[in-house]
Amino acid sequence: MPYLILDRDGVINHDSDEYIKNPEEWQPIPGSLKAIARANRAGFRIIVVTNQSGLGRGYFDINTLNAIHKKMHQKLARMGGGIDAIFFCPHHPDDGCDCRKPKPGMLEAIRDRLNISLQKVMFVGDTMADIQAARAAGAIPVLVRTGKGERTLVENNDLTDVHIYPDLAACIDEMLKEHEVNR
Repeated sequence: MPYLILDRDGVINHDSDEYIKNPEEWQPIPGSLKAIARANRAGFRIIVVTNQSGLGRGYFDINTLNAIHKKMHQKLARMGGGIDAIFFCPHHPDDGCDCRKPKPGMLEAIRDRLNISLQKVMFVGDTMADIQAARAAGAIPVLVRTGKGERTLVENNDLTDVHIYPDLAACIDEMLKEHEVNR
């Protein structure tokens, strides 16, 4: 069964430099939920990997994060899609944890828990931290121009191995074309 790993803020939903602190602030990027549902129908399992330092900073609590994710699950279910798992880092950036991207801890946890190789698994993000985590874990790094993606493109010249798409919908459309060719 194929997997697709996605960052949350800036990839699935609009991002904010002030953090997404409640369900009302969580708003999907147009086309992202329909794209995930298309990937599901093609047999892909979707896993979300997200830094949520707002927890460690005290901007919101775990119940609020769960409510945000519940909203995401419900909106996606209405489109006929689903997310199989959400991995999140709750730590403050100064905590020195192994799970906060750009470290590969969350991706390694996925690899170990599911007993899969990440070599053919795309990790779609919008920041250099996402790209670095994908590289460190041996996943395929993918950058979308939504969220902080445009800024990432401007500020980094080390992206020769990175697949770049306008948004998640375009990424998934291309991924599904390639998946059909390779079947």
